[in-house]
Amino acid sequence: MTNTLDVHLAAIAGRDLDGYAATLHNDVIVVLPNGSLLQGRDAVLDFHREWFKDLDWSQEMSLVSVVETETTLVGVYEADYRDGPVHKRNLVSLVFTRAGDDWLLLHDQNTPLAVQGGA
Repeated sequence: MTNTLDVHLAAIAGRDLDGYAATLHNDVIVVLPNGSLLQGRDAVLDFHREWFKDLDWSQEMSLVSVVETETTLVGVYEADYRDGPVHKRNLVSLVFTRAGDDWLLLHDQNTPLAVQGGA
């Protein structure tokens, strides 16, 4: 359900660590754009706790596709990330699994894309 995706992305945009944590599966895996791997809820929350302290960044997410089955929800987005002079684009794949009545993030993959009109 796209509401799950909206809630997850709103928590990130709002730097809401508790709201973000509520969307995570205990076995979540995050692959960062530089290829670094975060494994498990604690490691992912530690990373986001530090990232959310930085108030200079912004990220605009554009939906590319959504696929939902009985047990899996996948949202693919193009992210336009800015932090001061830094401008990056990533293809972000969010994979949620059903846990009772909830959808929880199991896998978050960030793949770098070329920045249009520059390096």
